[in-house]
Amino acid sequence: MGKPLIVVEDLGKKYKNAKDFSLQHVSISISEGDKFGVLGPNGAGKTTLVSLLSGILHPSEGKITYLSKSSEPVKIGFVPQDLAFYDELTASQNLEYFGALYRLSRNEIAKQSENILTLLGLSGVSDKKVKTFSGGMKRRLNLAIGILHNPTVLFLDEPTVGVDIQSKNAIIQFLNKLNRQGTTIIYTSHHLPEAEEFCDNIAILDYGQVIALDEISALKESNKAVSLMDVMLKLTGEGYRDHV
Repeated sequence: MGKPLIVVEDLGKKYKNAKDFSLQHVSISISEGDKFGVLGPNGAGKTTLVSLLSGILHPSEGKITYLSKSSEPVKIGFVPQDLAFYDELTASQNLEYFGALYRLSRNEIAKQSENILTLLGLSGVSDKKVKTFSGGMKRRLNLAIGILHNPTVLFLDEPTVGVDIQSKNAIIQFLNKLNRQGTTIIYTSHHLPEAEEFCDNIAILDYGQVIALDEISALKESNKAVSLMDVMLKLTGEGYRDHV
């Protein structure tokens, strides 16, 4: 276990005009180099928590502390579930645009783009418009944009949703390599077998609160479960969660 990188203390979020808190009394610690899963049923507060951790939202109460081990600020990368790029631009043009937003130099953008597109199997289509890409290629470009600036912490929201098994395998292998090189990854997904294989530690949320926080193996043992799916069903029940 590495040193703490993100410390969350009694975090809460209540949206404007909402009757109840979407997230309440959340206290967790995420270590350097961790692959940390944020899991739970629909409406559990996963997106709210990740949005708070990544700075997209501001908390209503509590605090989030990033503990950088150097004088350099912690750089955050975010890969949303919704594809976030421009279909009418080529892959290279998209990376040039987002690289400029990251305030990278032209040389840095060119070097990083070539390296990442090669690693993600997109170098052969770098000059093609993204609207011609398959679903798996678009997912990989979405990931490329999120890591172009070499983030310290990478947030992933359903990074492999809707892609074929080959693309899913390639993305997970790439993320594992990125993690081995030092990137801390915070991951959320409904695909529990993938989460069980990928994550080191997880927090399970339900109704806006953390109901379990540990290594996956320890959670399976303490809940007498054979899989992460069994743990989830035992802790959150089997009822539908898509009601209004």
